[in-house]
Amino acid sequence: MGILKGLLDFVLHLDKHLSPIIHEYGAWTYLLLFAIVFCETGLVVTPFLPGDSLLFAAGAFAANGSLSVWALAGALIAAAILGDTANYWIGHFLGHRLLNSPRRIVKPEHIAYTHEFFEKYGGKTIIIARFVPIVRTFAPFVAGLGSMGYGRFMSYNAVGGTAWVLLCTFAGYWFGNLPFVQKNFSLVVLMIIVLSLLPGLWEVWQARRRARGLAS
Repeated sequence: MGILKGLLDFVLHLDKHLSPIIHEYGAWTYLLLFAIVFCETGLVVTPFLPGDSLLFAAGAFAANGSLSVWALAGALIAAAILGDTANYWIGHFLGHRLLNSPRRIVKPEHIAYTHEFFEKYGGKTIIIARFVPIVRTFAPFVAGLGSMGYGRFMSYNAVGGTAWVLLCTFAGYWFGNLPFVQKNFSLVVLMIIVLSLLPGLWEVWQARRRARGLAS
């Protein structure tokens, strides 16, 4: 519980946590942000790391001159694309072994959740999933586990990673310094998290509704 509480505090108060990090480490902050985004998108065991909210917060700090917005965008686009690429190959080479592991490293419900997106959107899931927590982490893993060719995957990966980083980062860059956002940053971050979860919750509800229809 202590770790979960600490993570929640970090996510909801990114503005307070990022400020001393930038002040202390300067340009090394880009590498830290790169690592967080890479792990969140590239490792199936870290779907809990901040994604959209981190990009928004980083963009807000770029707006006040603490970071370069273009260096930030470049680093995070690279992290997003490389993360998904790593996750694809993890799924391709180790997917079945991880799914069958008695330790339940990969939760079956997360895979089933992601399959719902693939069934509805096909390969476009790689793009759409960028904006949906949990699915964002497992979509490339499922793509590598299945039959999607690497070339096709990479085209969706590049488009989705670039769009996700630019939209979220520049949203923070344009709106992060508004007085309302600065005074209510935790609330704004919470709203971003809730809004990003809504598409996934809608898909789950639709899937369960269809399943009930077939059962009746």
